[in-house]
Amino acid sequence: MENKVLAVVDGRAIKQSDLYDLLRSIGQNAMQFQSEEGQKQLVDELVMQELLYSDAIKHGLDKEEEFTAALEQMTKSLLKQYAMGKLLESVTASDEEVKEYYETHQGQFKSDEAAKANHILVATLEEAEKVAEEIKAGLSFAEAAKKYSTCPSASQGGALGEFTRGRMVPEFETAAFAMSPGEISAPVQTQFGYHIIELEALTPAGLSPLEAVKEQVKEQCLLAKRQALYLAKRQELESLYTVEMQ
Repeated sequence: MENKVLAVVDGRAIKQSDLYDLLRSIGQNAMQFQSEEGQKQLVDELVMQELLYSDAIKHGLDKEEEFTAALEQMTKSLLKQYAMGKLLESVTASDEEVKEYYETHQGQFKSDEAAKANHILVATLEEAEKVAEEIKAGLSFAEAAKKYSTCPSASQGGALGEFTRGRMVPEFETAAFAMSPGEISAPVQTQFGYHIIELEALTPAGLSPLEAVKEQVKEQCLLAKRQALYLAKRQELESLYTVEMQ
């Protein structure tokens, strides 16, 4: 894409890329400047910034002690960040390293027992029994949930997704974790009303398979390697430069 010149201020070009940079810096508010008029306002702002720059140079503001001190501090801070980035950018984790990290840190990748279930929530036992009879007569659980459930999950066929112990009210949890996959419960009473639960799957507690947590393992492996490199670099630098703790 051509980097079109939008304006020239005191010999300095304001280009399309400058406008895009300003739009990105605005973040979520950028939407209100997408129109032709909005972009003209931003170009006007860029022009004003360049005018201020020219005027500041003309009046020697760049030579003032307050400015040079602030510039030095900003340069120092930016250089520190840049140096840290350069130090860590080379850190990678091969598949072999990821596998080794997984095997030597298995405690980090253990999962709790989990259930995946759907449910139908109604106000009374009579309603719950009526819905249960319709399901036994052939109405699918998902359709019954959409038709009768008062829970927001009704629009998704009663789907609750996967949950571990401690996430649901005790009566619901006890019933769900006592079921077998494919089973539909009798009505279960909780503080919210009466539930009919359909258990899709029950995953026992244990070590998560590597493939299921590979990205998480890789991030942890990279973090460990970065920390090791950081500490080694610090030790190296402390041998080169004086450090006096006050």
